[in-house]
Amino acid sequence: MDNETETIRRILQDSGDTWAVVGLSNNRSRAAFGVAQVLQRFGKRVVPVHPKAETVHGEEGYASLAEIPFPVDVVDVFVNSELAGPVADEAVAVGAKAVWFQLDVIDAGAYERTRAAGLDMVMDRCPAIEIPKLPPRG
Repeated sequence: MDNETETIRRILQDSGDTWAVVGLSNNRSRAAFGVAQVLQRFGKRVVPVHPKAETVHGEEGYASLAEIPFPVDVVDVFVNSELAGPVADEAVAVGAKAVWFQLDVIDAGAYERTRAAGLDMVMDRCPAIEIPKLPPRG
């Protein structure tokens, strides 16, 4: 198993089940909406993070990671690459265990900073594609 595959497995199976999804709103046409549904189907608690702070998929939303009043395990990032670095930095600041940059979200500097802070990180991948590939826990 290569390093990236092992990191993906570790995030999806070992990092915890509370996922803050940055960019998640009630807009059904956005990828975040469907990916959040897949995460829930696989037992993840999905916490919407969006300026509108909407309730999505039955979970209360927050305007920022810093406003979430409980620990977050993984921060799943659905914002443009130009905005992703500050989100990764905020994930480090709130004590997340891992950061996941979605497909086409790329920031090499943020990747290096996040890894240097001791967090697992995946970039330019989608958990909804990766999670069904994993063997079941057991």
